[in-house]
Amino acid sequence: MNNKPNPDDRSNNVERLQDMVENTIGNMERAEETMMNAGPEERQAIEEKNARRRESIAGMREEIKDEASARENGQING
Repeated sequence: MNNKPNPDDRSNNVERLQDMVENTIGNMERAEETMMNAGPEERQAIEEKNARRRESIAGMREEIKDEASARENGQING
């Protein structure tokens, strides 16, 4: 068996992170549509989950900035 680790390929990180942001936004929108017909407890759970999603999106956007900056500075090929 070959147990060598895969090389660190970060060349598509910005695109992958952008896809994750778009998917998370889509999940938030679907959750908000679900909230229209939800009871109070389910509504609160959805609101809390969407708050966590907003935090995740903010973190992903920061990571996108970092990756884009590293790419511009020649630290990442891609």
